[in-house]
Amino acid sequence: MSLNIKYENMLDDFEPNDGYARIDYYDEETINKLAEHYYEILKLIGDNPDREGLEKTPIRVAKSMQFLMHGYYADPEQILRSAMFKEDYREMVIVKNIEIYSMCEHHMLPFFGKAHVAYIPNGNIVGLSKIARVVDVYARRLQVQERLTSQIKDCIQNVLHPLGVAVVIEAHHLCMMMRGVQKQNSEMVTSDFTGAFRKEETRAEFLSLIGAKQLH
Repeated sequence: MSLNIKYENMLDDFEPNDGYARIDYYDEETINKLAEHYYEILKLIGDNPDREGLEKTPIRVAKSMQFLMHGYYADPEQILRSAMFKEDYREMVIVKNIEIYSMCEHHMLPFFGKAHVAYIPNGNIVGLSKIARVVDVYARRLQVQERLTSQIKDCIQNVLHPLGVAVVIEAHHLCMMMRGVQKQNSEMVTSDFTGAFRKEETRAEFLSLIGAKQLH
């Protein structure tokens, strides 16, 4: 199969010092290989990849997948280190309602929802946006929600060495909604805690502040 492709580099949100960029640029070799496979997939499912509506679909899907999986090419720990600041603040810091879009590794169907992340500083704080970027890097990989929750927690703990970290994720999984049991209103909630958040009082305060009282 021969595909004529034009590639664009759009780095509007690039932050050169934080090790993270929104991936709107594409590796030509990878895109070509992915597009060839998606061309064959379209034939295997019974459609005609050469018809007008599908003519550019292999390229579009290849670019989409490279964007959706760009978390493999970023270093979340470096993202945090790029914006660490000395600060003698030892109260809870919460970033809640962080949007999550990820892909289930079992069926490669999306799951989506929100993450709530908190830490108690121990001499260092981090730029607010970096917490959300760490969440995004781990989410933009093939995932299971349980591992995603722990990876976010471990990254913050390993880099900042805070007094404690708390992560709660609430998500809807299309593998349950579109196929399988087809339960449209189901929601999966996962949590993980370190340090001070293992104490019932601290954990209860966090859960109350994010509106997750059902996890007390």
